[in-house]
Amino acid sequence: MQDTFGTLINRGNYITAVMERVTEASPEEVWEMLGKEANRVQWLAPGTIELKPGGRAKLDFKDSHVIVDSEVTACSAPAELAFSWSSPEDPERPVHFQITPQDNGSQVRLTVSIPRDEVVSRSCAGWEAHLTMLQTALAGVPTKFPLQRFQACRQDFDRQLVAIAMVEMPLVQL
Repeated sequence: MQDTFGTLINRGNYITAVMERVTEASPEEVWEMLGKEANRVQWLAPGTIELKPGGRAKLDFKDSHVIVDSEVTACSAPAELAFSWSSPEDPERPVHFQITPQDNGSQVRLTVSIPRDEVVSRSCAGWEAHLTMLQTALAGVPTKFPLQRFQACRQDFDRQLVAIAMVEMPLVQL
């Protein structure tokens, strides 16, 4: 896994991004940032997430005109939260947060799966930027969307997508 952004994995019709952060915050503190709207709005988007399997996840990413209206597929405080980053008429775009205790804090692992026919690098870079915002919010430092990091991350994910495509290309024998 790369130190700064994340790793893309080919999953057939989906590309999955795996991104990780280590924070000094406890799993409970990370969970509070995921679960409470007043905290979540600092790093993700306004809206509600019903913290139970089958609950609703409704978020409004106003700046990007994305509305999430999906079902919570996994929820176990303070270790796991999963839902789809989509609306009912959209394809599934699973988002999965895993929080693991560390000696002096927590590891946060974010796994996001995007359909191959979408702009994968932009979507994954957006989630990576929000993960960066989560990390700064946990440190008590308010921040705006990190556009430069998003752009660098998108370029890195574009390079990884080219590498995935190269592996998939059939060899031409002359």
